[in-house]
Amino acid sequence: MALSRALRCCQRIFSWIPVIIISSVVLWSYYAYVFELCFVTLSNHLERVVYLLMFHVCFIMFCWTYWKAIFTPPSTPSKKFHLSYSDKERYEMEERPDVQKQILAEIAKKLPIFTRAQSGAIRFCDRCQVIKPDRCHHCSVCETVNNCVGFSNYKFFLLFLSYSMIYCVFIASTVFQYFLKFWVGDLPNGPAKFHVLFLLFVALMFFVSLMFLFGYHCWLVAKNRSTLEAFSAPVFQNGPDRNGFNVGLSRNLRQVFGEDKKLWFIPVFTSQGDGHYFPLRTLRESENPLLANEGKWMEDGGSDEESADENGPAVIIRTES
Repeated sequence: MALSRALRCCQRIFSWIPVIIISSVVLWSYYAYVFELCFVTLSNHLERVVYLLMFHVCFIMFCWTYWKAIFTPPSTPSKKFHLSYSDKERYEMEERPDVQKQILAEIAKKLPIFTRAQSGAIRFCDRCQVIKPDRCHHCSVCETVNNCVGFSNYKFFLLFLSYSMIYCVFIASTVFQYFLKFWVGDLPNGPAKFHVLFLLFVALMFFVSLMFLFGYHCWLVAKNRSTLEAFSAPVFQNGPDRNGFNVGLSRNLRQVFGEDKKLWFIPVFTSQGDGHYFPLRTLRESENPLLANEGKWMEDGGSDEESADENGPAVIIRTES
């Protein structure tokens, strides 16, 4: 037991290494840009003020979104998805798999669940003893933020990628002319030369890597898919449907970013719903029994907390390293 706890402790410590590396690079970029470029290299006072103002806006938004992506905890399933004592006892005492599936199906009739396992049965987590809400999976940690990326913080993760790219583009575009001047010898050699040269290389390197990851997640949002659903289509009562949750580009965006477009680019939680249920493409709102019974379900306590299960947290899982 002591060895197991020690290994888990070491794992938690090592999991912070990517975050520490990224934070160190960002802190170095702050020093290099503000002090070595703006205060040492730039001679034009107005240009220095403009650069510093714009840089700090990008820097603050980057740090804010990164912080929210790291420290926003994944959610857990509402109590409504846990088996009652009697249901749990009945399920565990039953040895026949078909009867166990029937027991879960009876319990799930009271819940907003539309997806099924590959076998067609209600998805159930034996480890957590909980019926899985739609799009719910166990957490896997995204190394970049050392956190699960899902319903509770997916907007923050997307904003983090966005502001990271803006941060890199701003640094590269403003440093490029001084990179050329140092390269051809128009500016004197010194510590500032080293910092300016590496600022450009590091900014471009991070931008290229982030561009592909951000583009992939933009595609996922447009299609309203999680990373798991991109590889394996969710299974509904009528069979697998990769576009089962795709309700159109506009509504897909609002599910992640909310109705108020003024808040789309600010790292505050505005995502629609509570992560337990999502509108379906195959059902109109007026015909969707889930939406029709939404008020009753919420009154019964369906708004407690969201969900967690296998490749990300809370209900909608889009984990990326």
